[in-house]
Amino acid sequence: MITPHINAKKKDFSENVIIAGDPNRVKYITKKFLKNFVSITNVRGMLGFTGYFKGKKISVMSHGMGIPSLSIYVHELVNFYKVKKIIRVGTCGSVNSKIKLKDIILGMGACTDSSINKLSFKNYNYSAISNFKLLYKAYNISKKKNISIKIGNIFSTDLFYNNQKNFIDLMNKYNILSVEMETSELYRLSAILNFKSLSICTVSDCLIKNISLSISDRILLLDKAIKIALEIF
Repeated sequence: MITPHINAKKKDFSENVIIAGDPNRVKYITKKFLKNFVSITNVRGMLGFTGYFKGKKISVMSHGMGIPSLSIYVHELVNFYKVKKIIRVGTCGSVNSKIKLKDIILGMGACTDSSINKLSFKNYNYSAISNFKLLYKAYNISKKKNISIKIGNIFSTDLFYNNQKNFIDLMNKYNILSVEMETSELYRLSAILNFKSLSICTVSDCLIKNISLSISDRILLLDKAIKIALEIF
């Protein structure tokens, strides 16, 4: 094992990696979209595969839930496996009346309530943003494929069950499109570890109307976001 959390060999990973929180989503992406794929890691149930999409070598890796978990896997992918580009394909909850279930959001930037952001930036607030080239390429791919997208700021929270009063009102005041649990850390790590990243999220929950997609739909309805991510590399 090269790291405590990934048992892949040094050259098993492509420089281009799609990450997703759920290992089942990683299996779905791999089996549906990649050819000649092989399993490369399975420590603690976090799965990784490498295969080919239109002749391009691409890896897919699960990262678990939340900023601390993503931080571990991204840190190891970049520092030990020399990964250069990471695209997160995930789900999020809408906090904006204009954002509906199944909408696709490209995270231009990500606010956060995580203390990791401040701790790593000497108690200042780091502005975590995506890589412009990946964002612009994703935008052009979505137009070419006639896939409707939204682009804007999202919020990465440490609290899945947030009981704070007026939370949605605050998000709307600052025109935040959605809430999820990892993107801010992905973008922060991009800055300090010098790799390119983008988060593409499909809206699985509408927090304003208190409605959600089913567990099966959360996997199956990510196809459009997955196709965008695969074409970026």
